[in-house]
Amino acid sequence: MTQTVANIDALPQPTDRDTDRLGHSTKRHLFGVHLDAVDPPRAMERITRWAQRGDAKTVAFTAVHGVVTAVYDNDFRAALNEIDLVNPDGQPLRWALRWFHGDRLDERVYGPHTMWKLCRWASENSVGVYLYGSTSTVISKLEIRLKAAFPSLDIRGAESPPFRKLTEEEDAAMVQRINDSGAKLVFIGLGCPKQEQFIHEHAGKIQAVQLAVGAAFDFHAGTLKMAPPWMQQRGLEWLFRLIQEPKRLWKRYVGTNSAFLALCGKRLLLGPRVRGAASVAAARPVDTGG
Repeated sequence: MTQTVANIDALPQPTDRDTDRLGHSTKRHLFGVHLDAVDPPRAMERITRWAQRGDAKTVAFTAVHGVVTAVYDNDFRAALNEIDLVNPDGQPLRWALRWFHGDRLDERVYGPHTMWKLCRWASENSVGVYLYGSTSTVISKLEIRLKAAFPSLDIRGAESPPFRKLTEEEDAAMVQRINDSGAKLVFIGLGCPKQEQFIHEHAGKIQAVQLAVGAAFDFHAGTLKMAPPWMQQRGLEWLFRLIQEPKRLWKRYVGTNSAFLALCGKRLLLGPRVRGAASVAAARPVDTGG
């Protein structure tokens, strides 16, 4: 994979697929990454609308780790920038959208919370869901807990893939299973950046809304504890997770958090010139069907 910093002065403009119901663009350029300036209600409205129509769409919930990875990895950035809805999952991204673009979002769009709300919505609207990712143990516990919370939830399938790249035949069979299930919401729990690459690679192949929800599988299965609200609100969820899994996560958080602070500092120092170069096109009336 090519490891170079994004050139934010040479970015393509967002397209019509990046708009809300009113035709307003929600895409913002943040260090070369296309992030959607949406809050939980707007994200839910878009996702449920797609699911009701049976659209094949892709949705990611991106935190600082994902953005920093995309800044320095051309391949991952290209994949992330083609995802239909990239939600600001981390509080620092919500703050950055306010600092650099003036978007005053009341809340971040947290993947685990959104998954839970979508499962409730799906159970109330007879929409089938599919679970793909993690380990067989986590998937089994997740399925049990979701059915306990939402007895009428229609789980059309739940599977844990092998910890290796699927063969072409295996991949085609997996896509066929999901499509044959009739599920309209497919939750993907493979971890960043693998899950974002997965939904990008299967865009248009899987005939449903694919949602890369990361650690939501572990949280809702009860195999990992979620950070308390006061830590989440202050952008300290990373610290809570680091305490839980120091050996696995210390390099990630030390490296990506430092890089994100450096990127923000540089952007603040350079001021309006860079903000202007990185901003998206002005909102314009478009076909709001997507």
